[in-house]
Amino acid sequence: MREIVLDTETTGLDPGTGHRIVEIGCVELVHHMPTGTCRQWYINPERDMPAEAQAIHGLSSAFLSGQPLFADVVTDVLAFLGDTPLVIHNAEFDLKFLNAELRRCARPPLSPGRVTDTLVLARRLFPGAPANLDALCRRFAIDTSARTVHGALLDSQLLAEIYVELIGGREPALALSLPTQTMATAVRIHHPPRPHKVPDEELAAHEAFIARLKEPLWKH
Repeated sequence: MREIVLDTETTGLDPGTGHRIVEIGCVELVHHMPTGTCRQWYINPERDMPAEAQAIHGLSSAFLSGQPLFADVVTDVLAFLGDTPLVIHNAEFDLKFLNAELRRCARPPLSPGRVTDTLVLARRLFPGAPANLDALCRRFAIDTSARTVHGALLDSQLLAEIYVELIGGREPALALSLPTQTMATAVRIHHPPRPHKVPDEELAAHEAFIARLKEPLWKH
């Protein structure tokens, strides 16, 4: 079972006001376990980078100006995603931006029906508790020391760990459940049957004992 954990970074909060994607990060899971396959795309948003957004993810206009446009990477992105289920935190936000970019390229939108939203999972499991990425990392003791700024790939890697915890820890992904694993078959050693005939002296002693009982049921 393949899944893709996905995150984006953007120039702002709303694609309807001209904000664009600047980074996409993806982590591949199989049977809820990271395979080691990750993908990252930096994208030229064809606009300026607001200071407040740069403070969050650290991506400057100067850096992004040398990156490909979304139209240049869309085929690669969609090929990697395929029709695989997606795992996204606060999926409404990311899908809104991704589908806005896909519309610009005349590509079909990504369906919300293929997405597991970990924000929804967290709020269902821990009602009333903080459910952002940092809070969930603290709850599950996930190391965030490398996270000095938000980054789509790093956040996807953290979210992959959070997702496994939200669905019940690593039990669903035990190696024995993987179709590629095989269990060794025990070799059964066949022994000759043992003799079970009761010796005559034991039968005689049993009959003598029964004879002393008054109307034993097993004699009827």
